[in-house]
Amino acid sequence: MFYYVYLLKATNKGVNKSYVGYTNNLKLRITKHNSNKGAKSTKGYKWLLIYYKKFKTKSSAMSYEYKLKKNYTLRKKIKNFSALNEKN
Repeated sequence: MFYYVYLLKATNKGVNKSYVGYTNNLKLRITKHNSNKGAKSTKGYKWLLIYYKKFKTKSSAMSYEYKLKKNYTLRKKIKNFSALNEKN
């Protein structure tokens, strides 16, 4: 089994919000976020997956999730890179 750390970006107009999480089923987790059954802070928004990274262990995924949640500079770089790719 693999674990994934992911970064979501809200697609609602005029909203600049992102969310970092981890899961062992990426597709199901994003579906839950978009159906208001995800984390409390994600409810009421529509989400787009803009980044994910795969891990072999839960502990390594949780460690990276913690680092990504706290590192706003890295999150901003990923969001900006994603925005550039959307335009191309």
